[in-house]
Amino acid sequence: MSPQSTPSLEKSALSVPHLISIRDLTPADLDLIFHFSDQFREVLSRPIKRVPSLRDMTIANLFFENSTRTRISFELAEKRLSADVVNFSASSSSVKKGETLLDTVNNILAMKVDIVVMRHPSPGAPVFLAKHTDAQVVNAGDGTHEHPTQAILDAYSIRERLGRVAGLKVVIIGDIQHSRVALSNIFCLQKLGAEVMVCGPPTLIPRHMQTLNVHVSHNLREALAWCDVANVLRIQLERMDEGGGGMALRSFPSLREYAMVYGVNRRILDEVGKDILILHPGPMNRGVEITSDVADSGQSIILDQVQNGVITRMAVLYLLAARQRGPELVN
Repeated sequence: MSPQSTPSLEKSALSVPHLISIRDLTPADLDLIFHFSDQFREVLSRPIKRVPSLRDMTIANLFFENSTRTRISFELAEKRLSADVVNFSASSSSVKKGETLLDTVNNILAMKVDIVVMRHPSPGAPVFLAKHTDAQVVNAGDGTHEHPTQAILDAYSIRERLGRVAGLKVVIIGDIQHSRVALSNIFCLQKLGAEVMVCGPPTLIPRHMQTLNVHVSHNLREALAWCDVANVLRIQLERMDEGGGGMALRSFPSLREYAMVYGVNRRILDEVGKDILILHPGPMNRGVEITSDVADSGQSIILDQVQNGVITRMAVLYLLAARQRGPELVN
């Protein structure tokens, strides 16, 4: 990244030391992340897809829940920035809330880690970690609370395709109740000036949604007719059944019925007759919340989201490090 294309230091660091919640970011922070994402897009188009920005920094990826796309995306972003990367993983069944986090904190302090990227099944775990270590913390998903970098890459992908986010109407469809993506997307889109609706069965939409200044609909066709962009979420059966006793079946009668009423397919899009942009954070349950003829169509930017996940996470890590290391990192 050339000095000519790099903003001054005052405009080259986030206003917060950690990325834990989208609510902590300002619209200026999001614009800054998008600016540097544009720069890193150019980096990834080069034959050598690496810059030395974080060459002397150590980043630990702590994933207490299973993850494929997010973990690989962060690891690629870190390696493209030339950071030293340490990976930890633990099954959710082995996590002892509180005790395991304290042990993790002690390990981080001992290893002199600079940045920690953490996914944890307990909401608030990244906040706990940030309070007990000097390392900078990036929330890669905490329970059903937030997933801020997913919201950032989603908004960036919309901006890339449509040229803006402000003034757009975006509907988030599906399992809002158990989704950390939904909450972060609502906060991010609203900060950028979009109007947001959530759509799904009443059993999968929290009662507090309307307090977040979002529209609520239980009619998929009406929601699609209203929107410019549709972000389709998967049904998180694993979270519904955490308490055992077939909790998933209590949220809706069957996956087949859910697909018939709330599945986004070619037929309903043709009936609505609008060129709606389609997003999905993955993994997709093809044939349930989305059909292949939609996921693989020209309206879909799902693969763009995957690519943009790397560059936006590069931007987030770069800008957090800028707070810690000062002008020598940025220039």
